[in-house]
Amino acid sequence: MTEFPLLNALIFAGLAILVFIAAFSIVIKLAPFNLWKEIVQERNVAAAILAGAVALGLCWIIAATMH
Repeated sequence: MTEFPLLNALIFAGLAILVFIAAFSIVIKLAPFNLWKEIVQERNVAAAILAGAVALGLCWIIAATMH
């Protein structure tokens, strides 16, 4: 923590983005199918909703933790 609130916000935002990327990549690796292939090539709406729900859930957890 620094004495500058804006710098603190930037540090925590950067840290949250890094944690989100790491967690989402782990979720993609653990999925029993190729998530991006299902969304892009197969146009699977259910897979896109799943990816969005996971992303929102991770973001809410990270935001609550850093608040």
